[in-house]
Amino acid sequence: MTTFRATGSALLLAWLAGTGLAAQDSLRPPEGVRVGIEYRPGHRPALVVLPGPGNDSVRRILSRDLDYSDRFEVITPPADTTAPLNPAPPLNVALWRSLGATFAVGLRPDGNGLVVQVWDVVAGLSKREERIVLPAPADAGFRLAVHRLADEIVRWITGTPGAAASQLLFVVDRTLHRIDSDGAGLTRVSPPGEQVLSPVWSPDGSRIAYTRFGQGAGSIVLQATVGGPPATLTGTGSALNITPAFSPDGRLLAFARAGEEGTDIFVADVAQNCCVQRLTVGRYADNLSPTFAPDGRHVGFVSTRAGLPQIYVMAADGTDQELLAPFDYGATGSSNAPEWSPDGASVVFHREVNRSPQVFVVDAASRKVRQLTSAGGNEDPTWAPDGRHLAFVSDRSGQRQLWVIDTMTGRIRQLTFLGRVRLPAWSRRLSGAATESN
Repeated sequence: MTTFRATGSALLLAWLAGTGLAAQDSLRPPEGVRVGIEYRPGHRPALVVLPGPGNDSVRRILSRDLDYSDRFEVITPPADTTAPLNPAPPLNVALWRSLGATFAVGLRPDGNGLVVQVWDVVAGLSKREERIVLPAPADAGFRLAVHRLADEIVRWITGTPGAAASQLLFVVDRTLHRIDSDGAGLTRVSPPGEQVLSPVWSPDGSRIAYTRFGQGAGSIVLQATVGGPPATLTGTGSALNITPAFSPDGRLLAFARAGEEGTDIFVADVAQNCCVQRLTVGRYADNLSPTFAPDGRHVGFVSTRAGLPQIYVMAADGTDQELLAPFDYGATGSSNAPEWSPDGASVVFHREVNRSPQVFVVDAASRKVRQLTSAGGNEDPTWAPDGRHLAFVSDRSGQRQLWVIDTMTGRIRQLTFLGRVRLPAWSRRLSGAATESN
């Protein structure tokens, strides 16, 4: 393998050993009422998924998704509560008011479909009613369909959808895995024996890209999430290529390539599998971990040009390179793993504080930096499609696990229980069939 100069070698070896440099996307509160239901952003009204005949698995998934949305305090119905929904349901308003519910979600069978009803308990009125058809519980697409329903219920009440219908990629012992947003459906993606790093989703969720190691090189591999063999990106088979990132339209793929003079960012046309172009010129510095802004006009990245790795930004053609996240010499250390938010307002990354990585977010306009974590070591943050949740790797439980934080309330939950987790990448909302397993 190529021998790198001292600083580049140290940076890349740290990355390969586990610091992890990734990339992805938002940070804006919901904008209020759009469906006639009073909802105050920042306030968590109580919500109950009403008991009733059948559909128990749908209720369990919906309740968990609505809880994990962090928009509601989800109430568990008393065990002795009788089903309040019949084919022509009156809502037991007094009961649910006495339990503190503001909203109620009811499900009732309707032929081969399901009627979903959202109630304003305070007003005692039905505010939304929709008939849907779900796949059978044994079907591969069942859980994703219920997740999409949960996201729609969040949208009906708050005006903005949830993030349940999404999945995360991550690496364990250089093997690629996938998991649902609620922690279910753990699946190995890469074949046995294949060494993988740097997974990333395409914007539409139809493809993933990652680095595959072999024969002294690291090639960029493109893989359809449903069917089709993996394909190596042209021009990446004979060097060390890492940290890929799709452009917002999915036509381009930026990545970092390591050479004797440093590490630099390149971009390729993945739509035509051609046309690799260089965006940075290292001059004995390292530039890596690109992340596209949602408008495609700017790229965030990591650079060692000032010494320690820090977060920079440039135009999509490689011009106008400048520091993005201000840092304080002596108080903070290396900054890595930038990912642009879905709304383009901010970039999340991790930065060393007292020799321990912590998750930070920088406002893209004001350049103000805010620290989000402090317990344990926390790194490799990645945005949920709702722009308010982040997944990241933390050792706060004793092992490197995947955790999720709500950036508005600070609520945190553990997503994986595997250990040795690295390099998560959160998908956008998935609308198609569930992804297949290898």
